[in-house]
Amino acid sequence: MTPFGARLRALRAERGITLRAMAAAIEVSPAYLSALEHGRRGAPSAGLVQQICGTFGLIWDEAHDLADLARISKPRIGLNAAGLTPEQTALANRFARQLRHLPPEAVAAIHALLDATEPPPKPRLRRKAGAAG
Repeated sequence: MTPFGARLRALRAERGITLRAMAAAIEVSPAYLSALEHGRRGAPSAGLVQQICGTFGLIWDEAHDLADLARISKPRIGLNAAGLTPEQTALANRFARQLRHLPPEAVAAIHALLDATEPPPKPRLRRKAGAAG
């Protein structure tokens, strides 16, 4: 199950909406919606995420959070190891083999480690006031 699928299923449960009713509301088949919830389909389009937000009445932070989950919910992930060190490539391969078997505490610890080592965001360039664009 993807993060988006888990949240979508939780939202339906919280609001007492059946899978069939939700599928009809967003104009997709119940089979597609089920596959999306279970991570057997790729990340949904931005338009579908907007339809889902409208159906649930999500605004601002909740809608933004759901869109963020959709962006990180790719059930099949590829990694290009070109340009990585041998140690990084070995780690990527080991991680791919063992991820399914990691306990929740280890997954949380890895998230925390990655959060602590994230590079700072790149500064955004700003135009001078009055500059032609």
